[in-house]
Amino acid sequence: MTQLPILPGFHPDPSICRVGDEYYLATSSFEYFPGVPIFRSRDLVEWTQLGNVLDRPSQLNVRTGLAGASGGIYAPTLRHHGGRFWMTTTNIHDIARGQLIVHADDPAGPWSEPVYTEGLLGIDPDLSWDDDGVCRITWSDVIRPGISQAIVDPASGAVLSEPQTVWAGTGGAHAEGPHLVRRGHWWYLIVAEGGTGPGHMVTVARSRQPEGPFESSPANPVLTHRSTSADVQSTGHADLVELADGTWAMVFLGTRPRGTFPRWHTNGRETFLAGIDWVDDWPVVDESRFDVAALDTAFEDRFESAELDARWVAPGVMPASFAVPGEGGVTLSRGASGEARPLVTRVRDQTWSAQADALGDFALSVRIDDAHRVSIERIGDELVVRGVIGPLDGVLARADAPRSTYSLEIRAEEFEAERGARRGPDLVRLGYAIDEFVELARVDGRYLATEVAGGFTGRVVGVEATRDDVVVTRFAYRGLSSRA
Repeated sequence: MTQLPILPGFHPDPSICRVGDEYYLATSSFEYFPGVPIFRSRDLVEWTQLGNVLDRPSQLNVRTGLAGASGGIYAPTLRHHGGRFWMTTTNIHDIARGQLIVHADDPAGPWSEPVYTEGLLGIDPDLSWDDDGVCRITWSDVIRPGISQAIVDPASGAVLSEPQTVWAGTGGAHAEGPHLVRRGHWWYLIVAEGGTGPGHMVTVARSRQPEGPFESSPANPVLTHRSTSADVQSTGHADLVELADGTWAMVFLGTRPRGTFPRWHTNGRETFLAGIDWVDDWPVVDESRFDVAALDTAFEDRFESAELDARWVAPGVMPASFAVPGEGGVTLSRGASGEARPLVTRVRDQTWSAQADALGDFALSVRIDDAHRVSIERIGDELVVRGVIGPLDGVLARADAPRSTYSLEIRAEEFEAERGARRGPDLVRLGYAIDEFVELARVDGRYLATEVAGGFTGRVVGVEATRDDVVVTRFAYRGLSSRA
């Protein structure tokens, strides 16, 4: 059986909690604003996005160029305690300030202004509370090797104890992504090791006390797909949740590489779901527990609401600063220095198409980052296909624009079989549509894959103004196959 994600597309580093019969999940966002998308579900399989936790400039400082697309927000932890939701994460651009913590009464927001745990340097923080209400933050330390922990006041960010190393992991590279979860009399420390690539794995240790000492599971790693032929690879960075019926589940990230050796993944690290059994008070992963069906990810947006849908993000800048929805569509403007500012949404399918209509000159583009993107642009009466691959920036095709009404379109499709040919993950076709799609150029999808671009994000697709302000009147996205 093919394993499918519960959150397809660029949704890595999932963290989950339950309140009553409802589940809430948050993921990383890196360079994109707003940050930390948050979702709700009643069955763990179908999820609805409530919004984004960090949705205003006073909460979130992300800037392109400093750490590329992989700067910004790393690995959040989402928890519910004392009637409130709490989220902690690392902002790489503000890492010297410590870990960021916000809270909210309603997970849909508004969320509080952030506080920071000054002096606690590292990534991937977790929050947990003991029976006495003592709050501990546990994180991957950049000063002391391994996983560290300290007592904090989550409302103020004040650090109330000296940091201590609690576990070094099992010896795999990059012990990170810790989550401290209680079950009965045991505290379980779930950790990601091996790096968030082919060697990724989930390891577990336990202790009678939240501060340790921790003993390693004899079955470690409890989850990994390394050195296998599984469709889903790089499995790791997990979080556990107790279901309303007393059973347990795990969310974790994985990738879906395609093409010939060495294979490429395009949509970033996605969120998957597994069941948990308990044997001798150790977690045992059952990846076949839940029946996850392919999702219908199609949508059409005519931007008629007063605010943008939560799916829309932008690299390094608040979308509302340049994208204003209203009657007739969304008005996009360029930056004060004339720089492009794309309004994008995550690609969520292996094969897909996106169309856009606008009044004026604009571009429809798909990107991994600024140095790996392709676009179809309307410039006056001409259509131009442009590609940026690393230091190369060139025109791939030119054509006169049709005189009849048309849409710009990008399609990502499976490669046609070619005997002996080296094949990437997909074929990206750019052109326009009247009644049928007319291709102007095609690009091997490997150039828009993480294995070429590097980093931690995935493909996004969207629109931008190319010269003057432009009104985008319609954006439509759909998957092209039954697989999400």
